[in-house]
Order: sequence, then C-alpha cells, then structure tokens
Amino acid sequence: MLKRTRKPLAFAMIGAFLMSSLLTGCGTTPATDPSKEAKQTSELTGQALKDAVKKEGKVVSYGMPDAWANLGEIWGNFTKNNQITHSDTDMTSAEEIAKFDAEKSSPVADIGDVGITFGNVAIARDVVQAHKGPTWSEVPDWAKDKDGRWTGEYVGTIAFLVNTKLVKEVPHSWADLLKPEYKGAVVTGDVLKAAQSQAAILAASFANGGDENNLTPGIEYFKKLAKAGNLKPSDNIFSVFQKGEVPVGILWDFNALGYRSRLTDKENYEVVIPSDGTVASAYVSIINKYAPHPNAAKAFQDYLLSDEGQVLLAKGFARPIRDKVQIPADIAKAMVPKEQYASAKPIKDFASWEKNMKTIPDLWRNNVIVSQ
Repeated sequence: MLKRTRKPLAFAMIGAFLMSSLLTGCGTTPATDPSKEAKQTSELTGQALKDAVKKEGKVVSYGMPDAWANLGEIWGNFTKNNQITHSDTDMTSAEEIAKFDAEKSSPVADIGDVGITFGNVAIARDVVQAHKGPTWSEVPDWAKDKDGRWTGEYVGTIAFLVNTKLVKEVPHSWADLLKPEYKGAVVTGDVLKAAQSQAAILAASFANGGDENNLTPGIEYFKKLAKAGNLKPSDNIFSVFQKGEVPVGILWDFNALGYRSRLTDKENYEVVIPSDGTVASAYVSIINKYAPHPNAAKAFQDYLLSDEGQVLLAKGFARPIRDKVQIPADIAKAMVPKEQYASAKPIKDFASWEKNMKTIPDLWRNNVIVSQ
C-alpha cells in the first residue's frame, strides 16, 4: 500500500487549521446563498438507495486515490455494481476540508478520507453531513462521531519493521530497544515534521505510563534511547528501507506491511506490534455537506464498512475498523496476527493530543537531539 506524506495523520498542520476552524465555527454563522444550500437527502436504503445512486451517475472523492489502501479495487467494484463513474483528486486531510468549505457554493466532491483528528475540524467548519449506515453501530465509539458526521474506516497502529539480516534478535517491546545490541539501530524518522514519527512519541508514552495529556514518559524514553546510542538519525521512508539501511524502523503497521510487500528481500523483514504498549488511530470517512451526489457518497461509505469493503481494505494492509469482520486466511496471513494488538490503545482525548503534539518538536530538540 503506497503511503503519502498527507496520510499519517498530518498532525503538524492541525494546530493552526483547527484554530481557524473553531473561530469560524464558534464565532459567527457563515453567510450562505439560499440557492446553494446543502442537498438534503432522506436516508434511503436497499433498492431505493441503489436507484438513487444510479440516477446521480457519479461519485467524486478527495484524498482517496486508487493506490491508497487498495481503494483502486474498492472503487472499481463499487462503480461497476452501481453503474456509475468515479474520479479523485489526491490531497491532504486539511486540504480536503478547506476545499469542501471553499467550494460549497459550487460543490465538486462528495466524500473524503481524513485522519481521525480532522473529523472534529470538519464538524467545526460545518462542511459534513451525518450518515449512519447498516453497520455503523459496529464501529467502536472512539472511532466515530456520535451523530455520524465522521466514521472510522480502518485502523493504524505504531509498529516496528525489523530487518532480520541486520539484527540478531527481533525486538518485541520498547524496553527491548534499549538493549545494547540495538546500538545505532532504531529509526523514528523526522520527529520535528512527520506525523507518523510524532505518533511514535505517543506510542512510547502509552508504553511507559503516559497518555495524550502526558507525553513526558515518551520523551524520556527516547532520551534514554539517544543516550544509549541506539537512536539512528535517518528517515524512515520506503527508499531508505530499499537500501537496507534501517535495522528497526518505527512506522504505522500498514506502512510497515506495505513496505515489506514491496521489498525484494521481504523474507528478511518482520512486522511487530510492541507488547508493552502502543497507539492505535483511525482514518475516517467524511461526506460533504454540499455533496452534489450525496446518495452515492452514502452508499460508498456503506460499502467501505460492509464485510466486503472491510476485507478489501485489509487486502491493502489497512486493519478493518469492525472487529466482527472475518479476514480470509490468505489475506490475514500477510498481516500481523490479531493477538499482537492486545497492547494497542486508541487515542481518546483528542483535545489533549491536538494541544500537546504541538510541543513535540521543542521537546525533541531540547531532550533527545541534545542527547545524541
């Protein structure tokens, strides 16, 4: 599964964007042209919904390209089954929401896929409409807005991607990475800028008694790792793994699995969920309040959350949001065993995380970089 810089929850962009969103959402009511109000649709089901989708004729997405999480196959099935067309423009989570807002008088897109922290940003901007499909109740409470204005589709968990040619013993915990045998072996990527790397701080915090409101245990952990000489300054993008330069990379599990699937020596790589704690987070579906094809958007969200859609996401290494979904053996074989996820905890206090993640760059400079 190809991953772009936009998707590992572009946390670095949230602060300023959230502030402007909240000011817009809480200060004044935006002026709207009555002739351009959002299309309101009743909650159609079954054949009635299918007929409405066919009549609309198309569905347009932002940030949901074919190469992402097996969406190419998913879009292909959906459009074929409903006899409609699809187009996508790839962009960041923040850009999706901004475009929904900017285009509301002449809307283009119907649906988008954003990092979970952006779900409430979309609500603050008042650019999303509610929808609760047939399987909505099976989505965990932490992964959906109670009113259905954003709904989780799949989960990412911070994991280790281990090159077994470069390390003798595969690490299974954050505590393991502190051992002398991992000297110069551990790569987090750019913590000053990369959202994925900042999520690793939260994961280490969870493993060491911290949480969204207390990142000190995570920072102290990486400070120890740096002082021990185990932290290796390097990016953790695919091309670096291709060169065989990363003994242990810290990544979202779907990135790790996707990287491994593309490596020519994939048999030398193992993906591990740290047993002493890590963070899980979701990507969520949002439907444009002003969607020109609202029934198609709702039907597609329903398909993503159906058993078939969830399995197809898993085929692209994205772990289904619905626990009840049975992943076929051939697909599950390529993923991390479910029992390894016992240590994973979801982000629940979004407000604290949004606030405290902005402190990570300075904390990293003042505590970790100076210790290397």
